[in-house]
Amino acid sequence: MSTESTLRFGAQTDEVTSLLRIVNLVRTGEATTRPEIGKVTGLGRGVVSQRVDQAIQIGFLGDGEFGASSGGRAPRTLRFRAEQGRIVICALGAAHIRVGVTALDGDVLEHTHRAWDIGQGPEKTIAAVMTLVDEVLAKDAKIPVWAVVVGLPGPVDFNSGQPVSPPIMPGWSGFDVRTPFEERFNAPVWVDNDVNLLALGERARRRDALADLIYCKIGSGIGAGLLSQGRIHRGANGAAGDIGHVRVLDSTAVCRCGKIGCLEAVASGWALVRDVEQAVKEGASTSMAPLAEKGKLTLEEITLAVRSGDPLAIMLVQKSARVVGETISALVNMFNPAVIVIGGAIGSAGEVFLAEVRQRVYELSLPLATRDLIITMSVKDEREPLRGGAELAREQLFDVTFPRWFAEGRPSPERAAVPA
Repeated sequence: MSTESTLRFGAQTDEVTSLLRIVNLVRTGEATTRPEIGKVTGLGRGVVSQRVDQAIQIGFLGDGEFGASSGGRAPRTLRFRAEQGRIVICALGAAHIRVGVTALDGDVLEHTHRAWDIGQGPEKTIAAVMTLVDEVLAKDAKIPVWAVVVGLPGPVDFNSGQPVSPPIMPGWSGFDVRTPFEERFNAPVWVDNDVNLLALGERARRRDALADLIYCKIGSGIGAGLLSQGRIHRGANGAAGDIGHVRVLDSTAVCRCGKIGCLEAVASGWALVRDVEQAVKEGASTSMAPLAEKGKLTLEEITLAVRSGDPLAIMLVQKSARVVGETISALVNMFNPAVIVIGGAIGSAGEVFLAEVRQRVYELSLPLATRDLIITMSVKDEREPLRGGAELAREQLFDVTFPRWFAEGRPSPERAAVPA
């Protein structure tokens, strides 16, 4: 039976296993010449040549440049053919849509964005997303889409791809986000919480495959992405990291989720806007008063006021940071990360916010948990969620589902998107 037939019938022979491994060795750069592959895998020279020829025939590998010589003839390198497919990433926020397309190696080729209210509902939102996707794919319309990743600003059941009671997304709970994209692109689709994409983007930027990291996003809402040894920790149902609805001691603020005293109701962007508007009504003097009185104040405007030295903005942002730091300290004690990254619109407040978070975390966390801890702001690169989405797709395609669709030369929704 040929390798292709063997793969199609699902039998995992030694031949198939070694073929898959060789492709991934070249893809990750761990071994890029036939001699290096032989050294890493322990396979004989003839077997390596046979497997490489098979991978080239299927379309995964191609010949590259000549490598460095060790005394004899210089070996020709191999390369993973990242150009043969595209990954589409759709990162949705409370007030925007960002769409990008990458090659199979995660390199962002095109991206665009637009303002959008997620509260308009799933049908209108997905139609708007599809229009943006068409724009970014227009230059390479003939290259097939191999995977689609959708990031949403709310809790997501990762296995089903459905949002679950997202507080800021009316009409989205239980909506089948995956199917419209599968039908449009005939490609596997993964749907995840947006902050998980940001955490994976940090992993890609730091090139740390074994990162223990928390990415805390503070914008209109608050959430955290948890990386444990480089892998996203989603929990049993996908709710891990949803710190925005942790109860804040003694708070009576009503949250958008309907509960009382949530962290989001005290420290998020919309909570800060609410507090500024209330302070202005009570006669507070602030440069933000004109916008607050017109109902046009945003978190971004508050952070700009912080940078210009507005006392009210500084006081409220520091208060937010202290409460956020208290919640993060609990994660530090339980999770013991090496790095905490603060992102989202609050990032423009810079050191005013970060210093308060650091102080509370170091005050309330165990000395061992903070001994080597780094707390930093994100790099504020608008492509971070796109890189993170590409990381998620590549992880699912080549680490999780690869054996199921390898022989077909490209993934299909039926073979790649079904949970293992």
